[in-house]
Amino acid sequence: MDSSTLDVDGSVMEGGGQILRVSAALSCITGTVVKISKIRAGRSTPGLRLDGAIIGSTEISLAPGKITSGNHLADPQTAGSVGLLLQVSLPCALFANAATQLCLKGGTNAEMAPQIDYTVKIFKPIVEKFGVNFDCDIKMRGYYPKGGGEVLLAKDMSTAAVRTIRREIKDLYINIPSIQEKDQACGNGNGIIIIAESSTGCLFAGSALGKKGVYADKVGIEAAEMLLRNLRHNGCVDEFLQDQFNHLIRHLATGTSRDTNRRRLPRTRRRRSTLQSNLL
Repeated sequence: MDSSTLDVDGSVMEGGGQILRVSAALSCITGTVVKISKIRAGRSTPGLRLDGAIIGSTEISLAPGKITSGNHLADPQTAGSVGLLLQVSLPCALFANAATQLCLKGGTNAEMAPQIDYTVKIFKPIVEKFGVNFDCDIKMRGYYPKGGGEVLLAKDMSTAAVRTIRREIKDLYINIPSIQEKDQACGNGNGIIIIAESSTGCLFAGSALGKKGVYADKVGIEAAEMLLRNLRHNGCVDEFLQDQFNHLIRHLATGTSRDTNRRRLPRTRRRRSTLQSNLL
């Protein structure tokens, strides 16, 4: 084994699968080659219980490559815990460079493992306080011994939006709360709106709607880029308020009104960069 390989003893403490899961996740995130031996030595059935591995093997070596984004499936084809699959896969997905969706199959409610309801109601709200935001959609529940459960996880809209904004404006307080209005909606849907207020009281917004087959990441990025685009123009209103306000409301006021928005509008509703008009 190469001298740069990190040796991990899987028999320490209770000798369960947690050592394997944590070691695998950290190996992927850090790019460190690891060799894990004495896997699950403290269990009545020691060794690996992974599809594609030698069942019962007590040793494995991991040589990770670059973490790739996209759709990833983990299906042990047993009632193996979805919650435990999440423990190893979610940390890796957080370091992917683009939208990532995890499809985890197996047992959603199993003994000796966190139930998916605990993951949604307890684990998820707590890790969100540390900036780890993700959607968790329970497609199908699976129980011992058949399994068959299915859970979809994806980084949510707000996480992607915050990441996009911080690339351009680093020292800025950003708070995008998640709101569910199940009892105040007709039909299903989702979306995001990000509102920015300047020190002089000007308001700007960027928004986007979720669509079937479109990653939540992409929706959040779309809204953030819309907001940033309007902020770059250094005007007092965004492109949408410029259009809506100029059509009627400002022309019903008395006196003189000016607004500046350097964004060039389509030919059918084009305005000069600086508008000045004598109103009623």
